[in-house]
Amino acid sequence: MSIRFDIMTLFPEMTDYILGESIIGRAQKSGAISVFSHNIRDYSKDKHRRVDDTPYGGGMGMLMSPEPIFDCYCAITEMYPCEHRRVIYMSPRGRILNHKIAREISEYEHVIVLCGHYEGVDQRIIDEIVDEEISIGDYVLTGGELPACVMIDSIARLCDGVLSSPECYEGESIASGLLEYPQYTRPVEFHGKRVPDVLLSGHHANIEKWRYEQSLELTKKRRPDLIDNLEQNKLK
Repeated sequence: MSIRFDIMTLFPEMTDYILGESIIGRAQKSGAISVFSHNIRDYSKDKHRRVDDTPYGGGMGMLMSPEPIFDCYCAITEMYPCEHRRVIYMSPRGRILNHKIAREISEYEHVIVLCGHYEGVDQRIIDEIVDEEISIGDYVLTGGELPACVMIDSIARLCDGVLSSPECYEGESIASGLLEYPQYTRPVEFHGKRVPDVLLSGHHANIEKWRYEQSLELTKKRRPDLIDNLEQNKLK
């Protein structure tokens, strides 16, 4: 099943450029996924194409109005009717994106992503159309476009036909439950540092054992919380 992403944004050129490159760009060309960016300003009824206004109750900055967003959403859903859909608003208030969440969303046929700007969007549009809010970390950015691209990249690479094989992501950092082991390529020696002998041995069982031990050691040092999660999952 090919997944379709529709991005509602004030800067479609930005998301098109980022997601049109590299592996995700090639996946679009092959038909493994589809990504469409929609300019919310195109749905403004204001002659100056305004999409924001001052917030009730006062405060700094401007707030994105609900009407243009809703009209953009309606145009997308009319263009692509689908029952298995998820609408996501990129927001610091949302669940922190991780591999499990990316895996969950990859099961949907259609994902609509709303990118906020200024001081955010009118709460009523969130209540009306959004299924969930997602954050990419505990910090604030100037807009939702970069988070949307990060999230879509993390989801798309799990879809059939985007990467050459599931092995390309199943053994990677986080996805496997551990951080990834160190990797080496030619030359054998660089600035006095050699590739570990075990990787040159051709003994696959020893190589796999070394890689697992390295992953475990790195995870214990840098992300002990992942070790705790692994142990809890084993007890379930």
